[in-house]
Amino acid sequence: MGIRHVVTWKIAGEDADVRASRIESIKSALEALPPLISDIQSLQAGVNTLYGDKNWHLVLIADFESIEALESYVAHPAHQALVAKHKDYFEERVAVDYEF
Repeated sequence: MGIRHVVTWKIAGEDADVRASRIESIKSALEALPPLISDIQSLQAGVNTLYGDKNWHLVLIADFESIEALESYVAHPAHQALVAKHKDYFEERVAVDYEF
């Protein structure tokens, strides 16, 4: 049994081009984490393609062996740096962590 970490974000920015640039920056940064953080078993980051005025903009789905592994990921300096760099881009964030 493992832990699946699902996070969705609405990205701040009135201008669609600015928002798209922010989304790509966050997505690229997320996708760069697995080689840096051994606790990540798998990681996918996806950009919303439909109903952009209603849906959330970006999703992260990451799998971990245990709650402790997820907590280690959250505290890892590479993850903390990503959050610090992009925190002003996040308008809203929702997360669900569940066993699978």
